[in-house]
Amino acid sequence: MIKQKINVKYLISLGVSVLLAFLVGAVILLCTGHSPLEAYGAMFSGAFSASRHIGDVLEYAMVLGICGLACDLGSRVGIFNVGGEGQLLLGAIAAAQVGAALNGVSAWIVIPLAALAAIAAAALFALIPGVLKVKLKVNEVITTIMLNTVAASLCQYLAKGPWKSSNKNLIAATEQLNVRYWFGGLMRGSNLSTAIFAAAIIAFLVWYVMQKTTIGYEMKLTGQNPRFARFSGMRIDRKIIVCMAISGAMCGLVGMFRVYGAEHLYRSSVSNDYYFEGLMVAMIARYQPLATILLSLFFAVLKIGAEGLQQVGVPNQIYLIIQTVIIFFMAAQGGFLEALTQRRDLKQILKAGKGAK
Repeated sequence: MIKQKINVKYLISLGVSVLLAFLVGAVILLCTGHSPLEAYGAMFSGAFSASRHIGDVLEYAMVLGICGLACDLGSRVGIFNVGGEGQLLLGAIAAAQVGAALNGVSAWIVIPLAALAAIAAAALFALIPGVLKVKLKVNEVITTIMLNTVAASLCQYLAKGPWKSSNKNLIAATEQLNVRYWFGGLMRGSNLSTAIFAAAIIAFLVWYVMQKTTIGYEMKLTGQNPRFARFSGMRIDRKIIVCMAISGAMCGLVGMFRVYGAEHLYRSSVSNDYYFEGLMVAMIARYQPLATILLSLFFAVLKIGAEGLQQVGVPNQIYLIIQTVIIFFMAAQGGFLEALTQRRDLKQILKAGKGAK
């Protein structure tokens, strides 16, 4: 079992970045004639004042968390999966169509088949850039971004054409799922469903494998030093392809959770760039599973709580400012620390030189 040390410097820099982001937001609020205390109070009240808000926070955190963990998994072996949005959409529409096609069949059959369909569709789609990366050295960032457009266009075509709902009020959507297939709601009025239990199991497994097992260590070695890993006898090409497929499968499951838990059919609103937000969370968390989960919860509080800002006359886009500033400071803190370290080392050298004289 591999032990992982807590990165204290990272935790401090993250805390400072969050604090500075709120300070920047406070300055902007003051400049626009709003009270920061009142605005932030409304934001956090909006996230926790009612059970439906808490449910929406948990549901949004679930989506961001699993998407972020999918990115963590690819990053661990040195591949950057930017195609999670397309994989999510494909998983969602595949799962929705299984439910529509098997309408009337027992939920104990339909739901597992829908999950398998979502996993297969998304994983196979993720294999394309993975294989191209390993076999032909094609940059996966370019291929995954391009495949996002392909997936979104394909899903739009299917939702408007062959798999279109018979409901004329729905322009681009599949048939609504039978009520018997809906995941049970956990908090009235919110989108939170029993899918969160499956998501929790997935999150635990990803964390455990990445942080506590030899496989996780080998994945890390593959990403950090592929040449050494290859000379050590590791089959790094297989690891990269498998991790890419699993990353895609996780995104596909998120799509399935959205369809069977919140939307009950496929339409474009099944994802509002959720994967890109999850990717952002993973990057801030430095691709560490536990940090990704905790930051997903934090950003979910900001997102859902931002709706409460309108009650005090503050535009809810203030949370985007806070979010962006956190990203800025976290991206810049590495450079700041390096500059401070170099300055400290230079002072020590100069001091030692004076002492020698």
